[in-house]
Amino acid sequence: MTVHPIKAFSDNYIWCIQEGTEAIVVDPGKSSVVLDFLEEKQLRLAAILLTHMHEDHTGGVREILASHPESLVYGPKETEGLVNSVVKEEDSFNLLNQPFQVYETGGHTHGHISFLMGNHLFCGDALFSAGCGRVFTGDYEAQYETLQKFKHLDDDINVYAGHEYTETNLRFANEMQPDNKKISKSLEEVQELRATGQPTLPTTIGREKEINLFLQAETLKDFIELRNARDNF
Repeated sequence: MTVHPIKAFSDNYIWCIQEGTEAIVVDPGKSSVVLDFLEEKQLRLAAILLTHMHEDHTGGVREILASHPESLVYGPKETEGLVNSVVKEEDSFNLLNQPFQVYETGGHTHGHISFLMGNHLFCGDALFSAGCGRVFTGDYEAQYETLQKFKHLDDDINVYAGHEYTETNLRFANEMQPDNKKISKSLEEVQELRATGQPTLPTTIGREKEINLFLQAETLKDFIELRNARDNF
C-alpha cells in the first residue's frame, strides 16, 4: 500500500491511497489532477473519502464520478449531497482490504471528520503540521477537543493533512518560541524541502507533539489565544 500526494491549487494535497491497481482518493477538490493521475498510473478508483464540505476539498467529486461512476463515496453529513455513505464518529468500514475508522474532528467545520487507516491519519483541515485549521465555526471548544483526540493517538501514526502550510506554521511557532530548538531545527529542515518543491507531509503524531503549539496548548483559553495570534500572523 502506497500513499501518493496529488498537488492541487496553490497548496492543497489530494491524497491517493494505492493498493495494487486500485485507488482511494481523499478530498479531491480538483478533478483534472486526479483523473490525470489515475490515467497515468492505470488505476481503478474504488472510493472517495471526504473530510468536510469545503469546495477546495470536494469540488472535483462530481466530475470524477462521471468518469468513475462505480466508485463509493464516504463523508460526513455535511457532504451528504455528494456521498452514498454518510459516516460519523466510531463508524468503521473496509476498503481495499484496509480497515478505516472515523473520528469526529469538528471546529474547522461543524461536521468535519478524519479517517484512520492503520497508522495513516487523513485529517483534512483539522490538523496541520505545526498547526491546525481556522475555526470557521467559532466553536473553539470543538477544535480544542479535536486536538486532544489527536494528541492521544500513537506517536507513530502518519498524518496526511490537506494543505502545505508547514513552513508558515513553523515561522509562527518560531516567533512565539524563539528559543525552542526543536521548532527552529524543524523550520530549517522544512525550508530546505520547500526550496526544492518537496512536500513536508506526511508528518507524525510524535513529531507534532514536539513542534505543534496547538497540540501543546494546556487549556481552552491558551488554545484560543494561540489561534487568534495565528489568524493575525
